[in-house]
Amino acid sequence: MKMSRFLIGLLVTLTVSLPGCGHNKFEQEVVTEKVAVKLARQVAEGDYQVITTAELKALLDTTPELVLVDAMPYATSFKKQHIAGAVQFLFPKGTMETWDPAETDGKTEADFESQLGKDKEKLIVVYCGFTACGRSHNAAMWARKCGFTNVRRYPGGIFAWKGAGFPVVAEK
Repeated sequence: MKMSRFLIGLLVTLTVSLPGCGHNKFEQEVVTEKVAVKLARQVAEGDYQVITTAELKALLDTTPELVLVDAMPYATSFKKQHIAGAVQFLFPKGTMETWDPAETDGKTEADFESQLGKDKEKLIVVYCGFTACGRSHNAAMWARKCGFTNVRRYPGGIFAWKGAGFPVVAEK
């Protein structure tokens, strides 16, 4: 029941937020459905929660001890723009079933766990570029595999953050 309400809400949100991307509303619905179903399956597989842009903003304003992870490549994405306070840890777009340092810029599972900290109950929020990007799924899924219990995925990513008019920062 909880998953059904989540899926209905997700489909409505994506339908409203993606108008004009296709040639017509019927073609766009196929795109929306594909993204929504992929996200729902990833959430079920990864055993984490998802949050909206407004929810992330509220968390950042009220929960300074959370760990915010940007799962995009450092040089081409994170360095150019990221949400203030985020730390970078690269994950691949496709689901990473077993840890592969070739997909994580040479970093190990222990490196990721160390970056998240020792408190397994600390709030961890991960994001990447946009809803269809799977990097944040991998980051959330691996945080859960490392034993972190309070993991959230922000699927809208940097595109939704900027779309809401919130600022980004760049490395110097």
